[in-house]
Amino acid sequence: MKKKLYSYKNSGVNISLGNKFVKHISQLTKKNVKKTSKNKQLNNIGSFGSLYDINSLKIKNPIIVSCTDGVGTKLELSDKFNQLQTIGIDLVAMCVNDLIVQGAKPLFFLDYIAIDKINLTKLKKILRGILKGCKLAQCELVGGETAEMPGIYKKNKFDLAGFSTGIVSKKKILKKENVKKGDIILAIPSSGIHSNGYSLVRNVLKNNKIPFKIKRNLLKPTKIYVNEILNLCKKNLIHSAANITGGGIVENIIRSVPSNLTVNIDLSKIKMQKIFSWLKSKNISDKEMLRTFNCSVGFCIIAKKNNYKKIKRYFPKNYSPYQIGFISEDNMQLNLYNKLQW
Repeated sequence: MKKKLYSYKNSGVNISLGNKFVKHISQLTKKNVKKTSKNKQLNNIGSFGSLYDINSLKIKNPIIVSCTDGVGTKLELSDKFNQLQTIGIDLVAMCVNDLIVQGAKPLFFLDYIAIDKINLTKLKKILRGILKGCKLAQCELVGGETAEMPGIYKKNKFDLAGFSTGIVSKKKILKKENVKKGDIILAIPSSGIHSNGYSLVRNVLKNNKIPFKIKRNLLKPTKIYVNEILNLCKKNLIHSAANITGGGIVENIIRSVPSNLTVNIDLSKIKMQKIFSWLKSKNISDKEMLRTFNCSVGFCIIAKKNNYKKIKRYFPKNYSPYQIGFISEDNMQLNLYNKLQW
């Protein structure tokens, strides 16, 4: 009897196909790196480590800021509805929107893709989104890892993770200690659900048909706030910021304010989007909505009241900030008042 010949390929890992994808990444990243980039000659893709030249940035007392995140179970719906071309934008957004909370300029991004079996069509769609996200965030894709993992992931299943690094001058760091009594809290609209709460969304969809107009916005990519927030930081117009992700506005805003101050939020001021009103109508409590979803508020900034008009100038009309609260000195950390208007 002829003995079975074992190989990595018949064990489920195709090295040649993996190398082909790396080559594709390298070709695309070279096209996407600006001709003026000081980093273009470093040729990171395919190297053991990624290099980045920070000397040209000329930042006094530079502080490095790093973030990592994923997109959760939004992957499942993106794959199901064949909308993988935008999930890469979500991946970049989840990382860089955390960086700018501390006033850091995103420099570079790395991705991790784990999949049961390499599917070049699927991976290329994801990559296009990542590159678009990097362009919107004004940073570079400098490397990553694609792991083919048969036996760990079920057939046609995969996961994504991202990592980003930014830089900020020590004196320009946005810190919660900057927040003062009398400051106002401004809500910046989200583009939709962003990338949190999709396990609950998927559960709702099991027993409810979603209207076409709502479905169109179901997988809208996460808004990247880099350009607007960094412009505000340059002009010293804000004291603190919060990226409204998992835990919603109630859990994230208090992370950006000292514990001796009170965050007062008028829930009736939140301009609710239709996607959240529809979800709420499927028997979800206000409390659950607030701690699961961004409920139309993708990002918050805290600033002096007299800076409000100046701040608004840096945003397009559909993402114009509006006041939802204020900071006071009371014996509580969070004060939610009035009701959400669904």
